[in-house]
Amino acid sequence: MKVHKVIGVMSGTSLDGLDMAYCHIWKKQETWEFDIKHSSSIPYDTTMQKKLQGAIELPADQLLSYHNSYGSWLGNQIKMFAENAGLQVDYVASHGHTIHHKPEDGITFQLGEGQHVANASGFKTICDFRTNDVALGGQGAPLVPIGDQLLFKSYDFCLNLGGISNISFELNNQRFAFDIGIANMILNHITRQHGLPYDDGGKLAKKGTILPGFLAQLNALDYYTQPYPKSTGYEWFAGEILPILNSVDAPKESLLHTSIVHICEQVAMQVKALAGEGQHTLLVTGGGALNTFMMEVLQDQLGDTIRVVIPNKQLIEFKEALVFAFMGVLRSEHEINVLHTVTGAKTDSSSGVVFLPS
Repeated sequence: MKVHKVIGVMSGTSLDGLDMAYCHIWKKQETWEFDIKHSSSIPYDTTMQKKLQGAIELPADQLLSYHNSYGSWLGNQIKMFAENAGLQVDYVASHGHTIHHKPEDGITFQLGEGQHVANASGFKTICDFRTNDVALGGQGAPLVPIGDQLLFKSYDFCLNLGGISNISFELNNQRFAFDIGIANMILNHITRQHGLPYDDGGKLAKKGTILPGFLAQLNALDYYTQPYPKSTGYEWFAGEILPILNSVDAPKESLLHTSIVHICEQVAMQVKALAGEGQHTLLVTGGGALNTFMMEVLQDQLGDTIRVVIPNKQLIEFKEALVFAFMGVLRSEHEINVLHTVTGAKTDSSSGVVFLPS
C-alpha cells in the first residue's frame, strides 16, 4: 500500500497565520484514508497581517517581488517544520495566500511563488491549485469539497467557518459547494480594531445585544441572493461589508454579537433549504468551530433536525491544510482534484503546478 507523506500548507483569508499539516494519506479498498501526524500554526504578527492585507493595492512589480519573497518565507517555515519534527516528506502542497480573486474577470492570484517555496524548503512543491479551474470558466473556488467528498462522506453537510463561510454537500450523487458569505473576517476585524487578535470562545459577543439596523443591512447584501456556484473573498468584505461596519457606532460586544447572528442566520437558511426531511449531520471546521457562542447560536438557528458535529481541535484547525495535502496527492496521481459541479467550470480537472527544488 502506497502511503503519501505530504505537508499541506494553508494561509487563509482570516489572516490568523500559516497552517502546516504533515499527513499520511493512502488508498485502502478504493477508499482514501488519512492521518494528521504532526501540525503547526505560525501566527502572523501585526506587520505581516498588514502587509498581506495591503498586498491587494501593490503595483505589479512590487506584488511580484513580494510573491517571490513570501514564497521563500513559506519554504523556510516548511523546512524548519520538517527538520524540527524529523519528518520524512515526499512533497509539499501549498495553497499560498489569496490576494486577488475575481473569477468573473478570469483572475485569481495566490501569493507564494512555487519555485521559491521548493528551493527554500528543499521539497518538491505543488501549488497554484486555482488557476486552471478559472481558465476552464470556473470560480476557482471552493476547492475543499473534493476532500469533503472523499475523506468526510459520512456527513450530510461540511461547513468551514474561516474568514468566509463555505459549505459542501451531496445532491443527486454529485458534490456541490459554495461560499455562503462572511464569517471570521468580520469578527477578527472588529476585535483587531480594539487591540485583540480574536474573541476567544465568543465571550465578548455573548455579552452584546442585537443591533437590528446593522443586522438588516448585512442580511440585505446582494451576494446572498445570487445562486450557487458562487465564491467571494476579501474584495467583497472591503468593498461592501466594511463600509456598513464603519457606519455603525456601537460597542464591540454588540457588533460581534450581531455579526455572529448574521453569520448563523445565513448558514442556517442555506442548510435548512437544502436538507429537506429527516435528521442530518453538519460537520463544522475552521476557526469558527472554536467559537462556543457561535456554535450555540448556529445550533439554535438550525433546530432539532440538523445536528452540529464539532470534531477534535486538530481537525478543526487543520482540515484545510489536510485537504490541500490531499489535493497534492490527487494531482501527483493524475486524479481529479477540482470538481466542476462545485466551481462552475466546463469540466473536472487535476489542477496544480509542480516545482522541483534546485
